[in-house]
Amino acid sequence: ILDGRIVCVAKPTIAANQGVALDDTVLAQVAALESQGKTAMVVGTDRPLGIIAVADTIRPTSPDAVAALRKLGVERVVMLTGDNRRAGQAIGHQAGVDEVFADLLPADKVRKVRDLETQYGSVAVVGDGVNDAPALAAASVGIAMGAAGSDVALETADVVLMADDLMKIPYAIGLGRQSTRVVKQNLTFALSVIAVLIVSTLLGVVGLPLGVIGHEGSTVLVVLNGLRLLSFKPNV
Repeated sequence: ILDGRIVCVAKPTIAANQGVALDDTVLAQVAALESQGKTAMVVGTDRPLGIIAVADTIRPTSPDAVAALRKLGVERVVMLTGDNRRAGQAIGHQAGVDEVFADLLPADKVRKVRDLETQYGSVAVVGDGVNDAPALAAASVGIAMGAAGSDVALETADVVLMADDLMKIPYAIGLGRQSTRVVKQNLTFALSVIAVLIVSTLLGVVGLPLGVIGHEGSTVLVVLNGLRLLSFKPNV
């Protein structure tokens, strides 16, 4: 409150709806700031008093993380942001993503996620803020950045990365795929051994003691095959 008047600090469109009269000079300054990849917020009562510009700085590992995802076969990388279109496109260009959807509220992000699922199938969403929680819940797989993530995002996500490092995303995807391959190998091997032992025992080829040894031996091999995941390194 300033001199008995309520001061509004908001995006230009919201400020205008609250009764702040924005002239061409203010709008031109806002456009100039947004073209630099910044988000501009107008401060005013019934008239503008100033403009506050803020900008996200891209994480140094973002371009490498996007490139690694492409090597893993990720079909499309999209950025969903509540920032204005110019700021979103500036950050998206630096990160190397395929497409940027800007000026999104949390509900808009959910709709975009569902549209992408309809178009591409499975969709993974990475986020850390309160506004990302609905999109994380709507995604096929929600991934939260644990070190900097909000409590709501951490509770909503399916996967929580404990390090605030985007390169852990390709690692997690690669590890998940390798885990799936190992599980399939173990199931195939275990079921095959059991089938052979049952048939051999019924035909009298293998006695009960040898059958027990064969079964327990296959269990050990399955465990050792699973332990190979401890030395997993992504090929990115």
